[in-house]
Amino acid sequence: MTRQLILMAALIVGLAVPAWAGFDEGMAAYERGDYETALREWRPLAELGDADAQNNLGVIYSFGLGVAYDYVQGHLWLSLAAAQGQEEARKYRDLVEKKMSSEQIAEAQRLAREWKPKVE
Repeated sequence: MTRQLILMAALIVGLAVPAWAGFDEGMAAYERGDYETALREWRPLAELGDADAQNNLGVIYSFGLGVAYDYVQGHLWLSLAAAQGQEEARKYRDLVEKKMSSEQIAEAQRLAREWKPKVE
């Protein structure tokens, strides 16, 4: 049993390192204004369910940073992050929602309800 726990812990740590590397690379790209690279680094993490990456994608789409404004995608990612307790995401989502039509809000909420994390 102890050996299994050690192997499980090693596996978890091994998987976390590449994920954080992608997150950190995305943050460095974001800070230098390279939003395309940040988006590319964070998307796989967000699709796996990482709340911080989801929040960051939501910000990129909501504020049109290196991409066309997409309030529906922004709201979707911010909602997913907020559902995991990411307070910053909730605040941004509420701001973005004020710029959206009721149809856009309904679409974003539908997408959030139907969203499932990808499995590696």
